[in-house]
Amino acid sequence: MDDDRSKWCFHTLGTYINHDDWHKTPEGKDYFASILRHGKRRVFGCLESPLTLVPSHLEQPKIMKYKLCLVGKTGVGKSSTVAKLCGQRVPTTHVETPGIITSVTYWPAKLKHSGKHVMFRLQFWDAGHAVQRKFDHIHPACREKAQAVLYFFSFIDRSSFEDLRTQFSKSLSNEDTPLLVVIGTKYDQYNRSEITSRELLDFQKQWQVPILKLKNVLKPTETNALLAGDSCAEIDDVAPVMNTLVEYLWIHDQVLSGNIELSSSPKLNTSREEETHSASDRDSDEDEATYV
Repeated sequence: MDDDRSKWCFHTLGTYINHDDWHKTPEGKDYFASILRHGKRRVFGCLESPLTLVPSHLEQPKIMKYKLCLVGKTGVGKSSTVAKLCGQRVPTTHVETPGIITSVTYWPAKLKHSGKHVMFRLQFWDAGHAVQRKFDHIHPACREKAQAVLYFFSFIDRSSFEDLRTQFSKSLSNEDTPLLVVIGTKYDQYNRSEITSRELLDFQKQWQVPILKLKNVLKPTETNALLAGDSCAEIDDVAPVMNTLVEYLWIHDQVLSGNIELSSSPKLNTSREEETHSASDRDSDEDEATYV
C-alpha cells in the first residue's frame, strides 16, 4: 500500500486521546454517566443526544460522527463485536444477519493536547455475507460515505484471515480514502489460533494497517458483574478497544484535513496493549504484530 496517509496508524496510539483509565476519574464518570441508564448503556433514538444529559457545570463536548462499514465472512463475529462495543448482550448463537443492520453508540473521550472533550458517535453498518453476495447493492450502500472500514477475521478460522488479502485488494481499488482497520475476533480462544504472530506481522507490514484483537465473550471474572448490570465492569471491558478505535478515527480525520503532520507523529506506545501475552502465546517479542 503506497498511500502515506495510512502509515500514521503505527505511530500515534495513546498520544492524542487519553487512555489512562480516564473513564474512572470523577470527570470521566460524569461524562460516561450521560451514555448510561440504570447501570447499562443507554439506547438513543434518532432525535436524542447524550449532550442533553451532560451536567451543566461540565464542558459541552463536540459530537464527532463516523460511519463504519463491517466486512467479513459469515460467522466471523461481526454482529457479536458490534453488540459488545455498543454495550448490548452478546448473542450466544450464530444467526446470519438478514440484510443491513445499523447500530449507534456514543463514546466520550478527552483530547490530551487541548484538554477538550469529544463525544464520538459511531454508527456500525453490518450486512450479512450471504446477502451481500446475493444483492450487489448491499455492500456499496454500507461503504458509501463511510469514514472507516473494519475488516474481520477469526483467530480460529484460517480461511477468514486468508480472505483479507482479497478484500483489501478490492477495497484499495476504490477512490475513497477511509480508515482501514483489521479486527481479530475470538481472541479468548488464542490457544487454538490458526494464525501465527509472524503471519499477522507480515500482513500488517504489507498493508500498513492496525490490527485490533477482541474477545467476543465476557471476561470470566466479570461475567456475573456484567450480567448484573455493573456499568463500570462493562465499560472497563471495552474501553481499550473503543479508545483505540476512536483515536484512530480522530487522527485519520485530522490527517486528511491537514491538521496533523505525518512526520511529527510520535512512536507507538506499545505498553497500551489490552493485556500482556504469555510466552507461549507469541513466537517472540520482535515477531508480535501491533495488537491493541
